[in-house]
Amino acid sequence: MRFVYKFEVMTTECEVTLLTSDKIQADSCAKAILSEAKRLEKKYNYYNPSSYLSQINQRHIDKLDSETKSILQRAMRYYKLTDKIFDITVATIKDLYTKESTKEALHVSKEELLQHVGCEHIKIKKERISFDNTFTKIDLGGFVKELAVDNAIKIIKKAKITSALVNFGGDIYALGRREDGKKFRVGIKNPQNPNEHIKYFELENEALTTSASYERNYTIENEIYSHIISTKESKKEVQSVTVISRSCVESGVYSTALMIDPQLQTKNKTYII
Repeated sequence: MRFVYKFEVMTTECEVTLLTSDKIQADSCAKAILSEAKRLEKKYNYYNPSSYLSQINQRHIDKLDSETKSILQRAMRYYKLTDKIFDITVATIKDLYTKESTKEALHVSKEELLQHVGCEHIKIKKERISFDNTFTKIDLGGFVKELAVDNAIKIIKKAKITSALVNFGGDIYALGRREDGKKFRVGIKNPQNPNEHIKYFELENEALTTSASYERNYTIENEIYSHIISTKESKKEVQSVTVISRSCVESGVYSTALMIDPQLQTKNKTYII
């Protein structure tokens, strides 16, 4: 049987489809997935001043728990692997896009803060995190939602469910196959018309994420800025990048980075528009 659960986490519409004959098992599993996603949302909410992440950014906390240490170290590895494109410290300039009202003010403020952007400004030694300045901030928004999907799959596997589809706002993992024995079929939106699909992929035990320029953006003096912020200039005009890999975090990192540099080397399957 197919059990479908819908909820909202991290301002994102989420859907979990579980294929099992046991409704009690499915209900329990879905409840655990929602609880875990809510936990991550609360702990790493960049915009909540009382969240664990905000306490780190405010320098109120410098001792990391094992989970956060692992997440940060993993993010910093991806920073190196993506030639410093995937950067959790772009949060240092992120707020300027909503704070400044003119392009000139944005430019001036950005120039002042750019020297503090980069994972080189963070050091993790044993369980302690330190910054070499007071300005560098961390945002895990491009990491935690994907982590929530990967954790959902761990919960599903632990529940002995072998077939499922987890979709957190387009961050997707397909576990096993459908009831008919076929792979899960996932559509990619057309950047020119998001109401239609331009391509379909068949997935089995794989994650798929898509980053796109049309989804969200900032507007200052009628100029549109992508929500994907980078200190590097985009090497090519890219509308949409889809990456398929073995984990949602991996797919999310590279779909974001390839929006900036579509020539970036990766072993994962990619579809660039």
